[in-house]
Amino acid sequence: MEETLRNQNDLPTHLTSMMEELKQKNGEQAKELEVLRGNVSEMLLRMDELAKKTKDPKVAFSASLLNSESPSNVGPFDSNTTLIYRHIFTNVGGAYDPATGLFSAPVKGVYAFRVFSKAFGRSDRGVTAGLFKNGQHIFSTHAHQTEGVYGASNGVTLQLEKGDLVSVQLYPGSWICDNKHHHSTFSGHLLFLL
Repeated sequence: MEETLRNQNDLPTHLTSMMEELKQKNGEQAKELEVLRGNVSEMLLRMDELAKKTKDPKVAFSASLLNSESPSNVGPFDSNTTLIYRHIFTNVGGAYDPATGLFSAPVKGVYAFRVFSKAFGRSDRGVTAGLFKNGQHIFSTHAHQTEGVYGASNGVTLQLEKGDLVSVQLYPGSWICDNKHHHSTFSGHLLFLL
């Protein structure tokens, strides 16, 4: 009985010790919980960023000058003239305007462009067309021969700001042709956002 009483007297000390130990563990777990909450917040921010990236706009277009059965020439003109590629193969995102011939960058990013130009041979004129960004010359396609059909092509990757304008201009004294086979084209697409 004495032993039972002794054990009962030690019980409050034992319970107090256990409670202190549980308080310490509870404090440690509270700190771990705060760290986990911080990690979850950081992961949620990263998930939001990834979700925005997956909602990136889709931008791609490809068009040819004409869609007629018989070959048609455009030009020559006395000054640089923006070519209007009216036959649309694709215009995902609607950034190319077939009424004006202008591509307007919908977002800041890196874009790739290609231009293919064809013409009929003549001794007095060739085909020279240039790609322009906001009115500044970027590159040209050029070819000249006295007979037959000939072509030229070029391409570039450009960093564009939202609203930058890209167009193809035919140079003075040059001409370009197209028909139902779509020989003369202007294409571009967004590679990635910046």
